[in-house]
Amino acid sequence: MKSKITSLSKNEDFKSILNGEKISNKYLTIFFKKISNKNEKKLNISFVTKKKIGNAVRRNKIKRRLRNIMNDATKKLDLNLKYCYLLIAKISVLNEPYENIKRVLFSDFQKIK
Repeated sequence: MKSKITSLSKNEDFKSILNGEKISNKYLTIFFKKISNKNEKKLNISFVTKKKIGNAVRRNKIKRRLRNIMNDATKKLDLNLKYCYLLIAKISVLNEPYENIKRVLFSDFQKIK
């Protein structure tokens, strides 16, 4: 199932998702919650990297990797489009191989139903 990925934009959405459920692993923390005024044909997901991780080049590299993994996930996994997702990256994402991050992220998204 291919769906368009859109980013969260409102501050209230971020605050409400942070009060929702979460799954954490050694690479990132996934917050997810159902939001009532959401379009269920699009995947609402945002990627957050803290300044503590490094300069802008490093942070953008992490976000590009995560966005690419989520594009694969929309094609291969049956994601629950009723949820809005917030992925907060940890520093271990930077030096890990792409395949390890992808495998762990896919297993976490299969847990969310």
